[in-house]
Amino acid sequence: QVQLVESGGGLVQAGGSLRLSCAASGRTFSNYVMGWFRQAPGKEREFVAAIRWSDGNTYYSDSVKGRFTISSDNAKNTRYLQMNTLKPEDTAVYYCAVGWGILSASAEQYPYWGQGTQVTVSS
Repeated sequence: QVQLVESGGGLVQAGGSLRLSCAASGRTFSNYVMGWFRQAPGKEREFVAAIRWSDGNTYYSDSVKGRFTISSDNAKNTRYLQMNTLKPEDTAVYYCAVGWGILSASAEQYPYWGQGTQVTVSS
């Protein structure tokens, strides 16, 4: 089993920044992938970004590319999502999730999920 604990959400004005953290514990593998997803009220869950543990390769959705950066602290088994130049449309509950092997935008590839953290961007 893999346990994921997220933190770092909050309220920020448009143009501001937030950093989300996702700490992983339990059974992990060198080829695992951490993804970030978000879900706004009334909308489907949306892929945001992913990083592969073994080589640090990353993958971003077009909606956040250039504004969001995913990074790792292997010593702490923690991944971060740095969100800059936030927009009101970034408002959502953000989830981290763990899967294995490929960098995927499909939620089905990630069997383990965190509890979610709310990000609200005011205009």
